[in-house]
Parts: sequence; C-alpha cells; structure tokens
Amino acid sequence: MPENPLTKGLERMPVAPTTLVIFGATGDLARRKLLPALYNLAHDGALPERFHLVGVSRKEKAHEDYRAECEQAIRRFSRRKPDEAVLKGLLENVKYVPGTFDDDAVYSELGKVLDEFERLAGEPLNRAFYLSTAPTFFPVIVEELGSSELAQHEQGEVRLIVEKPFGTTLQEARELNRRVLAIFEEHQVFRIDHYLGKETVQNMMAFRFANGMFEPLWNRNYIDSVQITAAEDLGIGSRADYYDAAGALRDLIQNHMLQLLCHVAMEPPVSFTAEEVRNEKVKVLQAILKPTAVEIPEMSVRAQYGRGHSGGDAVPGYLEEEGVPEGSNTETYAALRLEVDNWRWAGVPFYLRTGKRLGRKITEIAVTLKPVPHLAFSQDGSLGVQPNQLVLTLQPNEGVSLRLGAKIPGTRMIIRPVNMEFLYGTAFLSQSPEAYERLITDAMRGDATLFTRNDEVEAQWQICDPIVAAWSDQPGPLPSYESGSQGPKEAEGLLREGDSWRAI
Repeated sequence: MPENPLTKGLERMPVAPTTLVIFGATGDLARRKLLPALYNLAHDGALPERFHLVGVSRKEKAHEDYRAECEQAIRRFSRRKPDEAVLKGLLENVKYVPGTFDDDAVYSELGKVLDEFERLAGEPLNRAFYLSTAPTFFPVIVEELGSSELAQHEQGEVRLIVEKPFGTTLQEARELNRRVLAIFEEHQVFRIDHYLGKETVQNMMAFRFANGMFEPLWNRNYIDSVQITAAEDLGIGSRADYYDAAGALRDLIQNHMLQLLCHVAMEPPVSFTAEEVRNEKVKVLQAILKPTAVEIPEMSVRAQYGRGHSGGDAVPGYLEEEGVPEGSNTETYAALRLEVDNWRWAGVPFYLRTGKRLGRKITEIAVTLKPVPHLAFSQDGSLGVQPNQLVLTLQPNEGVSLRLGAKIPGTRMIIRPVNMEFLYGTAFLSQSPEAYERLITDAMRGDATLFTRNDEVEAQWQICDPIVAAWSDQPGPLPSYESGSQGPKEAEGLLREGDSWRAI
C-alpha cells in the first residue's frame, strides 16, 4: 500500500513476541474496541510477528466459533475495511478458553494454551492479561492468576491491564490496589483510561513543551480560566443498572476529566518517562483544593435530563428510562469548579462539566487567556474583541484551534474573532488511531506513561469522595434540564462574574 508522505519516517517502537489474554472476551468492549484495535495494529504492522490472542469468557464455544465472532466484530467495528490476508493471519493465532473466572480449571487450561503457543514459537512469549470484565471480577481473576502461577514467568514479562472503573470509592480503590499489588509489581500494572490514548491529549504536552509561544504564558498571569467539557447527546440506553449506581461524577469526572485537568496543569517533567510524567500529575491532584461539606454546594452542580428532543425525535426523561428506579437521585449531569492551589495556578478556576442528552456530542478543553489590558480602538471597533482562547477538541473531530482578534476588511478598524485551526485528518491525510490501539501497544511494550498509577487513582478518589458523600446527604428531587439542551441553568451559578460556558 502507498506510504503517507506526511507520516513517512516515523519510528515504530517494537513490541516483543506476546500472548494477549482478554478476560471478558465476548463482551461489548472486546467486540467494539479491543478486537478492532488489534486488527488495525496488525494492518499497520504494529503487532509483533509472533502475536497470539486468547479469549476467556463464561460462554461455552469452540475455538472456531470464537474466531468467527472475532471476524464479525472486526468487519463491523474496524475503522478501516479489513484486508483479507491480514485478517486471516490475525485470526489464525486466536484461541478460546471457556469457564467462570473463579474456576481453577480455567486457569489450568489457560496455562496449557500459553505453553502451546510458546512451544510453537520456539521461544518464550511475554504475557499480557487484559481485564475487560465487570469490576466485581477483578480481584478474583488477579488472585487466580497468582495462585495458578500464570502471573510468574521467569523467561518473559507479565503485565496486567485493568479497565475502569478502578473502584467506586477511595476505600474500594485502596483495597483493589492492595489485592493487585500483592500479586503484581506496580510496573506490571496498566490501569486503562482510554482518554489518555487520544491523540489530542498526547498533543497537549507537545503543544506546551515543544512550542516556545505557549509555555511562557501557561500560568495564572496570562490564563483566565480553563473549561473542560465531555458532553453526550445520547441517554443511558441499556446501561441503567450500571449508570444508576455510578452517575456522571463517578463515570467521567473521577477518571477521564481529572486526567485531562492534570495534562493541562502539570509542570514540565524532567523527562518523558512514565514515572516522571505521573509524578507531575500526582502533584496536580494533590494541589487541588478539597472542598468542605459547606463549600460543596457552591462549587458543584448535579442534575438529571428530562424529556426533550434528540436528533429530531422526542425522547424520555431519565426517570422514565427502562430500568431506572423510581425516584432515583443519580445525576446524569455534573459540573465542578476546582482550583489548583499552587504557584502556577492559584486563583484560576478549572470548570469541569459532563452530561447525557445534551445538545451534541463533544469533548474539548478550552483555555481562555486574560483580556488585553487596554483597547486603543474606537468603541465600535472594540465590540468584537474577545480574549484569546486555545481549544483542544478530543471528539468528534480531533484538532486544535486558536481564537485571535483580526481586523474586518474595509476602511474602519473593526475587530472580530477568527480561528487558526489544525485538524488531524487534514494535517496528516489520515485518521487518528483509535485510543485503544496506542494503549494496547504501550502496555505490551511496558510503557506506562499513558496509564494511571496507584497513587493517582487514590488521589482522584480523594477529590470526588467528599462530593459524592455530600450529594448523598442532600434529598431530591434533582434539578432537571431538557434533553437536547445546554444543560441545567443551575450550572451558571458556578461561574465567576464575566465567565460563560462554551456552547455545546
């Protein structure tokens, strides 16, 4: 296939021969994300020559049946049309082990499959165990991997990849960390936050630390506010059981959005190694002011979507969705105003908001600079002057835009805002890789830079736990916002005078 001239010469980091074991291999995440990601990696030549995949799940089926399911998922969900030769080569190295996750016999059979792959390869293979199951199964799988000695491999590396959520409270996260680290070393554990695999998130560090124009301004003297939005236009769908137990704060703010905040606010690391980058992120989390019970109502808003319209169709409110308990106080919208209390950021508000059934689907980071101190233009000419704003869009169209003030053509000095834009699709003539493609290869290589460390996870829960507790003490019903709207009007109360939410 022809090489893209704009990506020519990019170095590919090699991945050692590896067997990837997916627990929960027939689940939605595996079908929609993991299997297509593996195919795309194979298509790009990013998988090792000796790569094997083992699916482990409770459903009884033969190897051939599971391969057929893998093929179906790849054809349906891959971001590119499958190449038949590449697909055939990937599927030839797939096997399946059925059984429950607490059954010793499953791990005995899995061990035989791993040994057989190594015999055929003629060399030791690294092992990566991916926990793509409900979180309740994480501890038992980890302990079974330990007792079966599959977590030990004298001639190869063993790694554990854990999906979110990593606990639902600080206490649960600490207990899960304790049980995981009783079997695995921290450097072997890769806690997934798929937002960190997105190109725009990684590019945040490139924009800050590879361009001399940004970092000198990246502080309280020049930045007025930071706004992080993760809006969805869909409702909860068939996820009522999970979502009603979690809510918007636990589902998105505790993990994804606090990680985005860290990338905006972190100090330059000494080097871009996993430990140095994560050390700086932990410092940010530790610097976030922890609100008291009295302050929480002033710095947080929660609400539920009501009836409205989405995509031109009438849609029900949250309490009318199938499976939602009557009178539920679970929030489908959450917004926070946080402050990073350190030398660089003191006094700069960080606004975070996320919600279901909003006006459109978008995830973005907007960094607004302070207004110019003096406008020398005429009153009419100054009306269009707005503060400079850097916007990093994670989805749907990954890219970066910078808002500037420019003169409108004509005989008068009248200013209006214009945008300078960079879009991945047009700059590199190709789609950005899916987040899981980058994260899977990094985990197999042992690079933990884009994964969360145990102290990061606990620091995130230390911020969110008091808010969850305070909300639990407040009786309902919650404020409501119309489906398809900008969200609840109560969110305006979080903003400083003169600030405003960006349109969704």
